[in-house]
Amino acid sequence: MTSPEDAFRQTGWAGLRGRLFHLYFVLRRPMTLGVRGLIHDTATNSVFLIRHTYVPGWQLPGGGVEVGETMVEALARELAEEGNIALTAPPVLKSMHFNRRSSRRDHVGFYLIERFSQTAPKQPDHEIAEAGFFPLDRLPEGTTPATLRRIAEVFQGEPPSHHW
Repeated sequence: MTSPEDAFRQTGWAGLRGRLFHLYFVLRRPMTLGVRGLIHDTATNSVFLIRHTYVPGWQLPGGGVEVGETMVEALARELAEEGNIALTAPPVLKSMHFNRRSSRRDHVGFYLIERFSQTAPKQPDHEIAEAGFFPLDRLPEGTTPATLRRIAEVFQGEPPSHHW
């Protein structure tokens, strides 16, 4: 029996590229740390999601924390790169997760952002195939299970999982 997560597993060149990427970080650092942001537009009750060019599914924007960078600095950088979004107030750290699907050493800080500005809609590029705001009651087909779990934790009172 396959799990809902299997539909979002990287395969082919994208999967090999993802595994090589994680191997690189394993060799450079004993543990990887990433950030993801749930950007909630309270006026429209919508959330910002992205679809990468190299992995399937709609997901929350975010990425790796670089050496010498704080988690909030990494989050601000990733939001600007992936959505043309700038923080206008400090984000709220909601939870930390072990991302065992990526590697045995990957962790993700999950933030809620409700005060932000977007300088322009995000146009497709080499990394982001599509991006946009979606009403909470009409999320796009193919939203990843991890993204759905984080949304349920924030908006439906589900207890936070220790795993991404």
